[in-house]
Amino acid sequence: MNKDKILETIKTVKNSKKRKFTQTFDVIINLKDLNLKKQEENVDSFVVLPHPKGKNPTICALINKNLADKTKIFDNALLLEKFPQEEKEKKKLADSYDIFLAQADIMPKIASAFGKVLGPKGKMPNPKLGCVISLATDLEALKKKLQNTVRLKTNKELTIKVAIGNESMSDNDLLDNFMAVHNNLIHALPKAEQNINNIYLKLTMGKPFKIGEKDESSRVREEKE
Repeated sequence: MNKDKILETIKTVKNSKKRKFTQTFDVIINLKDLNLKKQEENVDSFVVLPHPKGKNPTICALINKNLADKTKIFDNALLLEKFPQEEKEKKKLADSYDIFLAQADIMPKIASAFGKVLGPKGKMPNPKLGCVISLATDLEALKKKLQNTVRLKTNKELTIKVAIGNESMSDNDLLDNFMAVHNNLIHALPKAEQNINNIYLKLTMGKPFKIGEKDESSRVREEKE
């Protein structure tokens, strides 16, 4: 991947029409030659970006009393005894936060209470990401890690969409974050770079620009299975 072409495209994207809010800087990666009916050819991995991406995810810890004080650093720390009982309330909770943490010794109760609502949304506490916690967990370090983490997932289509930052970041920081995503992805793909069809960069409300192309009429062409 030519870093000069990526930087050139980053600069082009930044020249998009300005809005009244700070726009997210998005990457759209179109894949090819994958059979997503095969589990092993699906992509689902986490990347810790080298630079903060701007907007932090909201985090809810599902805990028992002995972790109540330590988990106050998160957006919500919900005690076992206060877990909602109604499905409507559980769904509302699931929609209210980006990431869920689970206290390890009550994990079976968490799975029983929230598995049906968090599972389909891909929000069940993920041990690989460090989201199953205990008294020994360094929660400050975990919070910082989660704030810089993005997920690469095919979601049953040959396209991966991920935010790597925002338009206020420096070009070089955006480049570093892009390369972290790219390098992680090629290691997750069966044929590495050969499984990537094309890559577009865009702002939230802006036009997508294909890396290496200067044509402002470029549009993302999502290639679904």
